[in-house]
Formats: sequence, C-alpha cells, structure tokens
Amino acid sequence: MAVPVSMAVPVAVAVPVAMAVPVPVPVPHTPRDIGSDAVGAAPVPTWALTSGGGRAGGRRVQEDGARPLEVVPSDERTIAIKHKKFHLNMKKNFTLKAQWSLLKLSKDLDGILCRKMSPKITTELLKQLRQVMKNPRYVQEPVQAYIVPSGDAHQGAQEQNATESEPLPLTWHWGELGPDLPVPWDHMCSIVFPHRRSKLGQSEYIAPCDCRRAFISGFDGSAGTAIVTEQHAAMWTDGRYFLQAAHQMDSNWTLMKMGLKDTPTQEDWLVSVLPEGSKVGVDPFIIPADQWKRMSKALRSAGHDLVPVKENLIDTIWTDCPQRPCKPLITLDLSYTGLSWRDKIVALRSKMAERKVMWFVVTALDEVAWLFNLRGSDVEYNPVFFAYAVIGMNTIRLFIDGDRVMDPAVREHLQLDSTLEPEFKIQVMPYGSILSELQAVGAGLSPKEKVWLSDKASYALTEAIPKAYRYLTPYTPICIAKAVKNAVETEGMRRAHIKDAVALCELFNWLEKEVPKGTVTEILAADKAEEFRSQQKDFVELSFATISSTGPNGAIIHYKPVPETNRTLSVNEIYLLDSGAQYKDGTTDVTRTMHFGTPSAYEKECFTYVLKGHIAVSAAIFPNGTKGHLLDSFARSALWDCGLDYLHGTGHGVGSFLNVHEGPCGISYKTFADEPLEAGMIVSDEPGYYEDGSFGIRIENVVLVIPAETKYNFKNRGSLTFEPLTLVPIQTKMIDVNLLTEKECNWVNEYHQKCREVVGAELERQGRHEALRWLLRETEPLGRVQ
Repeated sequence: MAVPVSMAVPVAVAVPVAMAVPVPVPVPHTPRDIGSDAVGAAPVPTWALTSGGGRAGGRRVQEDGARPLEVVPSDERTIAIKHKKFHLNMKKNFTLKAQWSLLKLSKDLDGILCRKMSPKITTELLKQLRQVMKNPRYVQEPVQAYIVPSGDAHQGAQEQNATESEPLPLTWHWGELGPDLPVPWDHMCSIVFPHRRSKLGQSEYIAPCDCRRAFISGFDGSAGTAIVTEQHAAMWTDGRYFLQAAHQMDSNWTLMKMGLKDTPTQEDWLVSVLPEGSKVGVDPFIIPADQWKRMSKALRSAGHDLVPVKENLIDTIWTDCPQRPCKPLITLDLSYTGLSWRDKIVALRSKMAERKVMWFVVTALDEVAWLFNLRGSDVEYNPVFFAYAVIGMNTIRLFIDGDRVMDPAVREHLQLDSTLEPEFKIQVMPYGSILSELQAVGAGLSPKEKVWLSDKASYALTEAIPKAYRYLTPYTPICIAKAVKNAVETEGMRRAHIKDAVALCELFNWLEKEVPKGTVTEILAADKAEEFRSQQKDFVELSFATISSTGPNGAIIHYKPVPETNRTLSVNEIYLLDSGAQYKDGTTDVTRTMHFGTPSAYEKECFTYVLKGHIAVSAAIFPNGTKGHLLDSFARSALWDCGLDYLHGTGHGVGSFLNVHEGPCGISYKTFADEPLEAGMIVSDEPGYYEDGSFGIRIENVVLVIPAETKYNFKNRGSLTFEPLTLVPIQTKMIDVNLLTEKECNWVNEYHQKCREVVGAELERQGRHEALRWLLRETEPLGRVQ
C-alpha cells in the first residue's frame, strides 16, 4: 500500500490555445484561503468555465497550492497557467475553445478539474453550534472557541503505530480519452482527490458516527481539524486535501493550508482572533493527551484557557447522527492465534511487573482485539470493535456495549460462565463507563502504584489518573508483542498469502483474456479481484479499498476508481493493482504492475529499476537491532543512480487478521521513531516509480523478518533477512533483463520457482487448471543476454 507523497514542484507552463479563453467568473461560495500570498484576504476567486454541450454551469478550476490556477492570456495563440505549487506535465497540446465549444486534452496532461462539487451550506449549523457554546446546559461557562478534531476516542492511541505522515498532493486526472479527441465538457472526468491510506498512522477509518468534523464543515477528508469561534470558522488540513476542502466548504470557512509558511498554527490563530481571557473547548475524549498539553501551554501563555467539554457539542446539534456500530464478534481459537488470551494476559502482567505498574489501560482497538483473540467489523476494512480494557495484576475489565457478549460462542471463548481463578475472571462493563471506572482506579492507588497508558491515549482517560501515578510510553507492550508474530500466526499468514496468490492468478489470467476486448474497467477489475478472493477459505473482507489504476491513473499513488474516473484497461497502458484481504488466518497486501500488450523500452527500464530496489530490500542481510528506516535507501539506490525516485516510504508493518497498517516497525526514510526489526515481524516491501500523466509502477510483497546465516557473527549480535510471504509472479515481460545483475536474475528465478511449487500445488488442489497454466507461463526462468 502506498504512502503519502510530497507536493509537486512549482512551475509555470505555456499552453497553446485554439480559440478564445472562456471568461473567468468568480464563484462566491468558496472558503477563505490562508497560506496564499494574500493571507486573510477575501474569498479565493475560483475560476468557472462555461459548460459545453448546450448546458450552462460553472466548472471550478482551483488547485492545491498557494492560489487558484491563474489563466493569463499572453497572445492570441497561447495562455499561461501560472501557479506556485502545481506542476503540469505538458508534453502535447492543451486546447481550450470558447464557451459552447469542445475541449481537447493530451493524455499526458496530469489532468483538469471538470466536475462541479457543491459545498455544504453550514450557516445554520454554525449558528446552532455557537448557541450551544454558550448554553449552560452543555458548558459550565461559555466557550469562545470549539475544536473539532478528525478522529474518535481511540484514534490518538492508534497514533502510536505511526511512522510517517506527509502531505499528499492533489493529482489531476484525465480520463479514458486519447490525445487529440474533441470532448464535450459533459463527458470529461473529475478531479481525483487522493484516497488516503496513511502509513501506520492514526485509525485510517472511523465509524460514521465519529465523522463530526465532516458534519459541521462538509469537508470529509481523512485529516483535518476544525475550529469554530463566535465570529470565525477555520479548517486546518494538509496538502492532500487543499482542493477537496476548498470545494466541500462554503464561504463561512477559512481554509488553513498546513505546511505553507504563511499558515498559522491552530494556537497562533486562536491567540490572534480571540478576545482576552477566552476559553477554548474540546471533547477531551477525542484529543490525545500530548496534543492537549501542547495546545494548553500555548493558550495559557497568551491568557486563554483550554477547557474540557464533557458532552460533545457537535452531537448536540447532529439530530440524525448514525448509531455507533455494535456488530457481532468473531472468536479465534489457538489454531489461528497460537496463544490463548489467558497466556497473553500472563505475558502482559509480566511486563507490568518489570515496570512496577499495577494497572494497564488498553485504548487502541487493535490491541484490545489482539489481547482477547476477538475480531469485529465496527470499522471498515479493520477487523476491530469498539472496546477498552483495564488489566490489573489480579483483575480484568472489558468495556464493551451491546448484546454481542451474550453470544454463546463469545461467552465460552471468554469463559464468562466458567469458574476461574479470580485473576482471570473477566468483568464485562458498559463501554461508556471507562472514565468513571478509571477514575475509581486512580482514587484507590497507593503512593508507589502506577498506571500504564499509551502517551497517545485521550486527555480524558489520561487525566483520570493523577499525574504522579501515570506511566506513559509511546509503544505499549501489546503493540510490540502484536508486531512479533508467533509460529502459528506466521503459518497463518503464509496460508493467507497462498490463498491470495491463487485468487490473483485467477484474476490476471482472466484479465489477459478480457482486456484486449476493451470491456474491462478499473472498477470491474477491482470487483473481480474481490470476487476471486471471496472464493477462498476463511475470507472475511478486503483489507483496504482496492487501488485499481491504469495508464495515468497509476501515477496517482492513492487512487481509488470511482464512476467519474473509471478508465478502461487496454493493451497500450500499464495497469497497477494494489489490493489485499482479511482472512481469518492472516492479512494480505500486494501490488503488481502489469502490461497486457507490449511495454515500451522506457517503461521496462523504469520497472526494472523498481524491481532492483525491491530485490535489494528483500535480499538484504542486516544486524539484529537495525531499524527499518536504515533499509529505505536500499530500495532507492537503482532509481537514484539514474536520477529517479519515489516520494513515499518503502514499507509498513502488517497485522495478523488485523489492521493492514501496523506499528511499531516499518521501512521509511521519514521517521526515526520506529522500533528495531525483530524476527517474526512482518512488513511490506514496496518501492515504486510514478510518471505524472503517464503511468505508475509499484512492486509490493509482504515479507517476514527471519534470522540469517552469515559467515561471521560480529560481537555475537546475529543477523536478519526477509522471507517473501507474497507469492504472486512478477511480470517478466516488464523486465529489462540486461539491467539485472546475475544475483538479481537468480533472485527472480528462485522467487518464481517458489511461486510455481507452492501456489502451483494449491491451484492444482483447487482444480484451477487454467490459472495454473497461466502461473507456469509467467514463471518461466529469466535468461540473461551475455
């Protein structure tokens, strides 16, 4: 799975024009734009182009940098599109005709905004919110500002898994039309807002009931913080979402473009707009304690106070808020987990004793699921459920709602009706009682007793424990134990990847037959991948939204096909598929880049550089204690040698029938906070290269960290290497064999031989003979030209 990329290089380009430029028309509803040259100026004038095909309608053109696209006539034949923060990859003509006319674009153009997005009208909602900000029914004292973060009560705790977070650029999209084809505006495709898949970051997905920021503002990107004062409403988000936020928010809102030098921090902005002695409110359950501490200190130094507001004020005005999901639980026995939940409790208490702590608070959803060998479906793609746990040296408390613990299978699994030793008896308590119970724990502590929490736990839960009794760490013992898979989990992951390979062999065999017919779209290919996976034993759901991208869409690293952007696969373009699944025995994540015709020499060259980087990581041998970020340059060396690169990390941890992005390990140059790699950890190896407006290449395997045999053993510290778990052929027609060393060529042949032996046997067992023949063709040994 790909990670966020940095923003494009600023340039200005000249664009040939056939006829007069359509008259720009200001669109009145756009938000104010902070971060541009005119900080705090009037609303951004977003250009409108008159629709073709006989229908009038504004098509707004604005990009993600410091100002909107500026269309400047230079003479009767050309215009210039000028902008500080956006690069258009122009290789062919870009022709604009006058209103009621047609428009033609080159396929090599990164894209253009062609679909109108109506902003959410928030005037009445903001009025209601400002009223409750003063209502003594909800606040002890009126608050002059209210903060609305993005996440839920568990999101901060999930942040401990983060190894990187960087702005993703807006990527413009040009649809299925070839060069020099006249196209009516009505048939043009939309802007593509990148689909966020944050690497190991906060909860990547939240339940609909927790989408409060989207409700109050209209902006539904995955990252952002809204702040509403008596006179202002402002939204902070990063470069991935500048354009999306600008189009989804109305003129009540000011867009704060994080990462640009003129954009104030939330604290600085509040200090500048609030009257003296103001109070700033926030739901203490959805702000991490470390963020609270930083913001409170800045506000206090300016004479303001950050105050907790017990009842979420958005919830008070959100009359049709969805219910919190409370779906059935899945129990996992020892054949899937390798350790009983009792064994895990014993191991956790051992770690607690080492640190001399009496209580441990489990706030991250995947940690609760792992600890009790339970899975759920409360959050999309992540098999988790809403719950907390508090583990004492002699008690276990599970905070969970609904009648799902009344399921006989769950009760038997947790031994709720059995006679157990008191230290293993689970007390099931209401989900909403966590705060009061934790406060009771805090009140009963003796002077030397400590309570262990993640330093990313919510402010509310952290404050429930007096400061002198807190023991805070960035990575919890569960986080680390979960990352190091035991033998049963490892075998389960192997089985899951074999099943996944069977499904993808079926898919690629099907695509080879169907793509030449011109009937396969990106969405159809993604659906077909899910169909083949669903035929495998213990399939549960996808592990993330499939990235199915052909041609220029492949250069959009976080692309997700939607009807407006749905291109047809062809024999003339590269196809990139990044997909995965949740099986009861493991989680998969694999990317393959294919060509169903004849790739160009340049495409093969780029593919081969990416492959060389993939092999360099996969075959690396490194000392015990090495952190993953030190391996990141291995994946880039071949690309760097020829002046190429990719702007995302190389790998992330992978859960075992848990979150596909898991900490605390990874392979990325963007962080130094990752934990050292250990035998049993599972990470992805996914270098890439992306040619804007043309194609994208990524090769991703999930790999297992294993001990390595070496000639010598310096300081007796031992060495590690990787074993590929993903066993899907790498398309050899995309490889320029002359660019491979003998060692690299041997690696490919040995990898493909393993695919033949392992996956071939499973295809044979399942009677999938046509897919087996495809596998055998695709794994023929490479021969180097001497």
